Amino acid sequence: MTTDPIADYLTRLRNAIMANKKVVEVPASGIKQGITRILFDKGYILSYKFVEDEKQGTIKIALKYHPQTRQSAIRELTRVSRPGLRKYAHATDLPRVLNGLGVAIISTSKGVITDKEARQLGVGGEVICYVS
Repeated sequence: MTTDPIADYLTRLRNAIMANKKVVEVPASGIKQGITRILFDKGYILSYKFVEDEKQGTIKIALKYHPQTRQSAIRELTRVSRPGLRKYAHATDLPRVLNGLGVAIISTSKGVITDKEARQLGVGGEVICYVS
């Protein structure tokens, strides 16, 4: 059991990118599935698949690389809110990552959404991580 499963998820992605892996498997949860869907919708990963088993299930994520330079589409993954220090933001104070070029993933009452969607809906929440 890990203290911070979201940090474990982000670390597994970072390690797989540094090792130039094509696929990474992580234990599934609702919030991890939401983060994975956002990464896919924003073009940071190639594809994903939720695999159900008798326990909690896993998420298989196919990482995306540039065909010639072999650089990952994900440059940086940063955990913001953590169990020891939660970071919350009001709808008017939501962070911008790289002046709008990156994505901040927010956990709100409407589910796990991006900072841009949260601004449009006028909701705030817990700032989970930054992706650029």
